[in-house]
Formats: sequence, C-alpha cells, structure tokens
Amino acid sequence: MLTIENSILVVIDIQNSLARVMHEKETLVKNLQKIIKGATILDIPMIVTEQNPEKLGPTIPEISSLLGTISPIPKSSFSCCEEALFMRELESIKRTQILVAGIESHVCVYQATADLIRMGYDVHIITDCISSRTTDNRTLGIERMRDEGAKLTSTEMALFELLKIAGDDRFREISRLVK
Repeated sequence: MLTIENSILVVIDIQNSLARVMHEKETLVKNLQKIIKGATILDIPMIVTEQNPEKLGPTIPEISSLLGTISPIPKSSFSCCEEALFMRELESIKRTQILVAGIESHVCVYQATADLIRMGYDVHIITDCISSRTTDNRTLGIERMRDEGAKLTSTEMALFELLKIAGDDRFREISRLVK
C-alpha cells in the first residue's frame, strides 16, 4: 500500500505541443490537477520533467501554475532515468514508492517506468493521469507497464490510499478535490 512517508509523484512531459493532442486531453488535465493538488495537500514531493522543451514547449500553464517552486527537469532521452539531474533529485528524496503521471503512455512514461522498476522502485501508474495521442497506444503502454511490474491506480484511489483515515482536515480537502 502507498504511504505518504515513502511516496513521490513524478509528472512526465505535460507540455504544450504534446498535451494539446492527447486522447481525452480535458479529462487528463483535470486529473493531473487533482493529483498535483492532492500531493501538495499531503506534502508529497514531486519531480516534473519536460521532453526537449526547446522544441515541444514548456509545461502547460494549467499544470505549471500548481508547481510552486518546482522547476521542471529538461530531458532529451525518453526515459527520465537517463537524465543525471532527474536521478540526483530522485535519489536525494530517498523515497521508494513512485506515483507516475504523464505522457505519452507508450513512450516516455513506459520507458521511465520500466527503468524505475529495474532499479527496485515500487511504481504505481495513475492510469487516469496517463495518455497518448491514440487510445490504442495509451492502453498498450499501460499494459506493458503492468507486465513490467507496475501497479495500476487512479487519482482518487491513490489519494485515499495515501490518506488511510477519514476525519481530519486533509481528508476534507482531498474529498472536496475529487468531487
């Protein structure tokens, strides 16, 4: 089970050129906003990446506006694990459960997930925060990540699993967020 103390959220490549052509992009963005706000409420650290930002543009404003002081890590490799800055940041946080959100499911998200699993991390794919340009590629990416050993979850499932109990202020904030 996910725990607040061991979890980190990794948001992969939610950039202008990519995000605007994703399958069900409006739902994707809404769920990404929920998981980022939820991680903030629960004090879960985040790492954000951008694939070749000079060509694909920056993180979309709907997401970047929620990041506070977090600066996206630029990358050229599909897997963020191939980027030294990403790996330094991940290792410095010292957490073993990684919640993954991003695009595209069958390319950058898949390759990063496979690498993280091979490194021994417990990876949880937030399926309603993952997309590709086509539904077939989205589905194939999720299936391959599950085959590699990733656990599947959703925004709401992950947030309530992290909370564990109802009744405090964080529960009320999360409940309002997911409705």
